[in-house]
Amino acid sequence: MPVDPDLRTLDIEIPTQPEVLVKLSLLMAAEDIDLPAMSALIETDMALAAAVLKAVNSSLYGLRGRVQTVHQALTYLGMREVSAITFEMGLRAAFPPAAELEPVWKRASERGVMMGRIGQMLGVDPWAAHSAGLFEECGKAVLYRHASAHYPAMLRAAGSDAELVQLEHTAFGVSHDALGAALCESWGLAPAAVASVRHHVEVQSTLKMPEALQRRGVSAISTVASVLLSEPERLEEVAHEIAPQASLDEALVLRAARRVVEQLQQASEHER
Repeated sequence: MPVDPDLRTLDIEIPTQPEVLVKLSLLMAAEDIDLPAMSALIETDMALAAAVLKAVNSSLYGLRGRVQTVHQALTYLGMREVSAITFEMGLRAAFPPAAELEPVWKRASERGVMMGRIGQMLGVDPWAAHSAGLFEECGKAVLYRHASAHYPAMLRAAGSDAELVQLEHTAFGVSHDALGAALCESWGLAPAAVASVRHHVEVQSTLKMPEALQRRGVSAISTVASVLLSEPERLEEVAHEIAPQASLDEALVLRAARRVVEQLQQASEHER
């Protein structure tokens, strides 16, 4: 999905993809996954490797015993989840630390894991789903860095992302969904992930997918994950509306969503 060329003329900087993530993408695209090479690549950046291990050992993954090396993490969690964690840490590192963005990054971690696992259960590209979840709100970080004196007030004032988009358009002429899609595209994410990020506000607020949206599975999973994080009591309603639009079986979507919630609850309980 091409991003609006007008974004190229705005005075809003899209951070470039870190070199280690460029190389990681190439390794992931190879037919035969080389786990030793992947772990060695991540470990070349000590700060990144430390951040990955800290994330792997969090309650989100609920591993039994502490993981001490990236290679162990790959063995226990698998290539996709460790690569996604690496992308998440690389994405965070591309922006200055800010307390106002911590909720964004926390949701990114949880949503990415949810979407990747639901995608795997439904036969929808789990890497595209996981990365779309991680990057869904990254446009907010772009705007925060661009206007750190003013943007936090917008985040506080908006009662929903749909309201936030209107405030952003008024202030900047562009919104975080479009900027997030531009960042995804420039970092080489799958077209399905780019499309999901571009349309997530519209789809989640209306439960209607635009006609132009061609790769719908990831977008549907994004909408399901969003309701799991914010209004889980609406899961059946949302699955009923969104699954048919993406040619997904409603019962299978519900089963996958509930199974992932169980997995994450068990991981959290194990941490305690």
